[in-house]
Amino acid sequence: MSKKWYNYIVSVDEDAAQPAQNTSGVTPSSKSAAQSVAEIASTIAAEPHFTTPISDPTSFEEIYKAAEIPPAAKGYSILKVSQMLESEHIRTLPSDVRKSSILVALDAAGVEIKDVIQDAIRRDRALDTYERVQQRAAEELESRKTKENSDIQAQIDKYVTEQRAKIQSNNDAISREKERFTGWRLKKQQEEKKIAEAVGYFVTENPITTGDGNAVPSPSPSKATQRS
Repeated sequence: MSKKWYNYIVSVDEDAAQPAQNTSGVTPSSKSAAQSVAEIASTIAAEPHFTTPISDPTSFEEIYKAAEIPPAAKGYSILKVSQMLESEHIRTLPSDVRKSSILVALDAAGVEIKDVIQDAIRRDRALDTYERVQQRAAEELESRKTKENSDIQAQIDKYVTEQRAKIQSNNDAISREKERFTGWRLKKQQEEKKIAEAVGYFVTENPITTGDGNAVPSPSPSKATQRS
């Protein structure tokens, strides 16, 4: 366990014999604290079982309840101890004094520090386990939505390809029609020219158009019509 508060609150017998010189950089008392925490942790299930669904993930109390964390001895949970440490009466005191104050209060209440540590470990493991549950749920959601997005994108790509093909087909049809119409217009002009030449022998103003059929014809009557 590397949680700092474990070592902060674990009571260690500082009167234990210590060598005159210690070259390891770790005092025997700190080793004893780590060993104590490890022993306490080994008595608790590594991963709690949640017996009821959690409707509000932001409610840690609901998470603790779902993990069936037993009531703390005489109400002295790690959360209560945390509140005591932040009390206006001791929060400004040195760390060792705050620690001693808590130990004195626990001793007066007949509560062992081991019980508080067990409560802390249970809560911590419940939170860690539920974090993994939420992470798996988030990863599964991401996987499903990514697959869904991929399918939607494939449908979009297919639709765009089909519509572009239709647009291209329409443009090709327009081009073919324009080409056909241009060819027909050339033949029409040749036909009109042939007709105009034949009519020209008999009128002074030829009524036959040989250019753009959209041009407005002249309203002036021919001289042949006037003579009649």
